[in-house]
Amino acid sequence: MESSAGPAAGGAPSADPAERRREQRGWYVYDWANSVFMTSVVTVLIGPYLSGLACASAGAPDAASCLDPSLVLDVPGLGFLNLHPNSLYPALTTAAILLQIIGLPVVGAMADHSRHKKRWLLAFALGGSLCTAGLYLASDGYLAASVLFVLANLLYGFSIVVYNAFLPEISTADERDRVSVTGWGLGYLGGALLLAAHLVLVTSADSLGLTTGEAVRIAFASCAVWWAGFTVLAVRPLRDRYGALAARGRSGPGAAMRQFGRTVKDMRHHPDSLMFLLAFIFFNDGIQATIRYAAPFATQDLGLEQGALITTILVIQFVAFAGAFATGAVARRLGTKRTVLASIAVWIGLVGTAWFLPAGNVGMFIALGVGIGLVLGGTQSLARSMFSLLIPRGREAEYFSLFQISDKGSTFLGSLTVTVVVSLTGGYRMAVVSLIAFFVLGGVLLWRVRMRRGILAVGNEVPERL
Repeated sequence: MESSAGPAAGGAPSADPAERRREQRGWYVYDWANSVFMTSVVTVLIGPYLSGLACASAGAPDAASCLDPSLVLDVPGLGFLNLHPNSLYPALTTAAILLQIIGLPVVGAMADHSRHKKRWLLAFALGGSLCTAGLYLASDGYLAASVLFVLANLLYGFSIVVYNAFLPEISTADERDRVSVTGWGLGYLGGALLLAAHLVLVTSADSLGLTTGEAVRIAFASCAVWWAGFTVLAVRPLRDRYGALAARGRSGPGAAMRQFGRTVKDMRHHPDSLMFLLAFIFFNDGIQATIRYAAPFATQDLGLEQGALITTILVIQFVAFAGAFATGAVARRLGTKRTVLASIAVWIGLVGTAWFLPAGNVGMFIALGVGIGLVLGGTQSLARSMFSLLIPRGREAEYFSLFQISDKGSTFLGSLTVTVVVSLTGGYRMAVVSLIAFFVLGGVLLWRVRMRRGILAVGNEVPERL
């Protein structure tokens, strides 16, 4: 049922528990909706697909011949880059991240000046799903697919900022952990289910009379339909609320950027919010780099086949679904901050075991994936919940744009570290283990955050357990 009430001033959650639960269920559905883009498109399918298109454009008929280091991709207007075809995917990913870092502050500030965040969420999600659907048609050359992939990434990131801004508006302080964990867990489940279907489709392409490329394009189209369809269901129960910034009226991009600048300066008066962001940059960097570079570590250092990687990805997705809820249950007993610190300690142990993994041992690699899945969803969802308590009311989208910038920007630090260590050692084993430093530094900074003081400083309610 769609909320028929107009935008409400103040931004506080409904006093009616039934109304809150209805909005929360809608909010969960968007995590279920958007996760398929990151899981199937970004993590598994688009990299090999773009590399195949780029290699064909560079005159390499197959993956083996595309390993020739002398191959250069002719990028119109950017020939000076001398891109190798296999470097197209990471280059596009970097470009998308940089564009998000530039655009997120504007989107966050403008959303906080709007009384209709639902429209923003719907527009970004439908735009992203439309770009993803366009990948189905992008089979001739790499340029169209590259532009669509970057745009879909950009719109996905914008939608997440607006989506996260709803969290303080649909849940009380004591409900925050449960709601954040549930959304994250259902996102992992939705992503895992559709990924399983896509892997069956791609691996059975020959028997279905399809080429691998055709099967991948069908998977792209199904992601677009899933993302768009469930988004429509997600936004219906949500209600627009707005704070003091939106009460002043609309804001253009210039005014939004000036407001964002004032927000950044204002963070000096909220040292615990700032300290939390710094902590998040480091421990999240460790998480993202561990996930990102697990595949080359497995194939190059451990000598594992693609089948083992696919199996491990699915295991991580399904275990992360259960792990998010299990971590949330632990947080209700121990407190959120203690639980996140404990999760970081587990991450340090898991990453440290990478040094001892023997080559060719599929079972131990999958076991490591199980361990990662258990703490992956819980660490990130509880971090989101903690940060939501440190945001002044009415500034949710602005602050969550900083949260997303911290998420995106931190990937550079981990990638740089891995690049340097691989260059020095020739392999990924030491590079992965070196990521322990990010978890240690992030944990120390998080330990220094005084949550109760920070929550009271921004005028929010302190939950029963911290």
